[in-house]
Amino acid sequence: MRAHDTKWTIALTMAAALTVGACDFNIANPNSPPPCGPNATADQVKACALGVLVALRVDVTRWVLNNGILGRESYRLDTADPRFTTELLAGPLDPSNDAFGGGQWAAEFRAIQSGYAILNVIGSAQIPTGQQEAVRGFVHTMQAVAFLMVLNSHTQDSIPVDVNRPVSQPLAPFVSNDSAYKYVLSLLDSAKTELQAATAFSFDPGPGFVGFNTPATFLKVNRALAARVQAYRASPSAPGVACTACWDTVLTNLAASFIDPAAPLDMGVYHSYSTGNQDVTNGLSQDPASAIQLAHRMVKDSAEVQNLSTLPDRRFLAKVTDRKSATATVPDTFSLACLKSALAWIRYPTPNSAIPLIRNEELFLLRAEANWFGATGSKAQAVSDLNFIRQTSGNLAPTTVTIASTDAAFVNALLHERLYSLLYEGHRWVDMRRYGRLSQIIIDRPTGCPAAGIPKDTVFSTLPINLFEVQARK
Repeated sequence: MRAHDTKWTIALTMAAALTVGACDFNIANPNSPPPCGPNATADQVKACALGVLVALRVDVTRWVLNNGILGRESYRLDTADPRFTTELLAGPLDPSNDAFGGGQWAAEFRAIQSGYAILNVIGSAQIPTGQQEAVRGFVHTMQAVAFLMVLNSHTQDSIPVDVNRPVSQPLAPFVSNDSAYKYVLSLLDSAKTELQAATAFSFDPGPGFVGFNTPATFLKVNRALAARVQAYRASPSAPGVACTACWDTVLTNLAASFIDPAAPLDMGVYHSYSTGNQDVTNGLSQDPASAIQLAHRMVKDSAEVQNLSTLPDRRFLAKVTDRKSATATVPDTFSLACLKSALAWIRYPTPNSAIPLIRNEELFLLRAEANWFGATGSKAQAVSDLNFIRQTSGNLAPTTVTIASTDAAFVNALLHERLYSLLYEGHRWVDMRRYGRLSQIIIDRPTGCPAAGIPKDTVFSTLPINLFEVQARK
């Protein structure tokens, strides 16, 4: 199967839409939603638009988990599947298995193609033109998120982007990383224009979009995502061509986003999960006492002490706990193949816990980056934003970084704040790579694990292209 064959589009959209009903998305007949074809009704448009969102959600938990493992933010010490500690930590990465080395590919392209299923026919839909524009803006934004997930995982190989093709046409060519970033930004900019022309959404995006469920408010999310993509493209060690001028565009986009010092730092847009009928639960949720998804010891060792306290960073305490429990019936330290951790994740405490797509806290850290490196930025504002996050979110003392600090010192401080503010949200591996810091990631098994026959660990900079894609091009 080719990851982006158009012939799979309708089936994938239908499969995604089947699971939407339990999230209070209020789709008529969620067990058998109508297909999205020419002259689609309002209910059909609703099912197809939300099908894109649900298709995108499929791979989010795996992205958060695998990103954390590759970036040595976390482990999954799972006796039932040792590949989490063999393949992802030591390799080789297997492109034939979508769950590991070949991951972050097929599911994302399914979400992208489910978007084209509706975009290709929305002009004939039985809803007003202003609502059609809203659908276009929403879908293009979600497609951009899916493309970015693929690009973040395959930075050395790059990705195909011109994938809205029938099976009779040749496969889309691979493009350079910088071209891929530009394409993602073009989707977001197209969505901006569409959202500005929109009158209303003909559907409710669901509980993860509370406060951002109108074209005008969702446009702020779109600009926040554009700021993230521009920052990734501008990073000094970004794959492809780093874009120094992009930092100023980051500031422009953030000014049009939902960044707000008076709002909660958790304000934003989320991937929703539920234990409801036919819905999907958050697979990262676990009982800390018997957890197999554990935080790397570095997360605790590097945590600073709160201001005027002996307690560690408040962000650490909110997301990680000691695995020791008065009622535990398992060892306090869980070990597998020479790896140990007594730190369990509590970032997602229940199966209903949502996973952030983007939120207010990240926007301040993006603004700090852009102000430090941008030609029109203010280093004083960059330091102020770091301190705002440190003090508001972590309850820490002000940073020692000043406007006279070196770029390297600023990056050290920035990556520290991003680690704890965005802990277990799918950022660590990307952040370390885009600042050329992969060599600083801890190698837990520098000589391997002879007792288990595991070679020495390595830090991968990219996942290989999915084997299905490679074979389709032969």
